[in-house]
Amino acid sequence: MKMTPPTIDDIRAAAARIGGAVVKAPLLKSRVLSDLIEADIWLKFENLQFTAAYKERGALNKLLQLTDDERRRGVIAASAGNHAQAVAYHGRRLGIPVTIVMPNATPSVKVTQTESHGARVLLLGAMFDDAYAKAREMEAEQGLVFVHPFDDPHVIAGAGTIALEMLEAVP
Repeated sequence: MKMTPPTIDDIRAAAARIGGAVVKAPLLKSRVLSDLIEADIWLKFENLQFTAAYKERGALNKLLQLTDDERRRGVIAASAGNHAQAVAYHGRRLGIPVTIVMPNATPSVKVTQTESHGARVLLLGAMFDDAYAKAREMEAEQGLVFVHPFDDPHVIAGAGTIALEMLEAVP
């Protein structure tokens, strides 16, 4: 099934939806990088998000659009890091049960951080594709909602809020 990409109006709606729950990270000019390549280089400090990554924006936008029934059933995602933590963190904030499937080789710090946000973490498969396939199986078997790390219009719209903030910040 082909995904319909989000529109600018979807991104603006996502910005309104997630506003106040994510950091409006600063955009600052890097003099060092700008001088190095002789162009104006601006950096958006998304590392200031609670989980230290922009992935919170898309995960939160997706979770906020679940129905009451979907929230009750819970969500599942496949990730070895930032997406897992974003889904786990905002899932706990919103009272949504979260299961994360990670590859067996995921660094223990990523597993521990994701679990500390309240997610049930399962280590399954040698690589990401194996964990992804298992998460999709569990989605179907258990009636969970899959939160894709990037191929979902709600996740994309949430991530797109960064561009709106950048356009507002640059003179």
